[in-house]
Amino acid sequence: MKTDEVDQQLLTLLRDNARRPVADLARTLGLARTTVQARIERLENTGVIEGYTLRASAATRPPLQATVLISIEPRSGPDVLSRLRSLSGVEVVHTTSGRFDLLAQVVAQSTAELDQTIDRIGEARGVRSSESLIHLATKLDRSP
Repeated sequence: MKTDEVDQQLLTLLRDNARRPVADLARTLGLARTTVQARIERLENTGVIEGYTLRASAATRPPLQATVLISIEPRSGPDVLSRLRSLSGVEVVHTTSGRFDLLAQVVAQSTAELDQTIDRIGEARGVRSSESLIHLATKLDRSP
């Protein structure tokens, strides 16, 4: 579905605070409340908005986060992904272009736990090499 500039502004406002009252959204956008409500319903019905979720504060997240860049052997993707799925500390995996094939986002409660997860990734059959980057501080986070 194609969205217009008003839809994009509305989505930005909802990303910032999905609990914001429709009347407040309407005032901010300079539109009638019923118009904004209809747009929200259309965005939901067409799948642009898939749902609403809780965004927990940084205080509730595990204290350590890392990005693991992974280079894999040809045709070993399914095996490596299966291994990554089995590791509870691995939260997100992306395929990438360039020198590395996969990017895994990892969380841990301690450096020992983080070290163990990174070791398990490196031991996976099909992993050629990996490089780990421990996150020090978050300077910008626009994720929902």
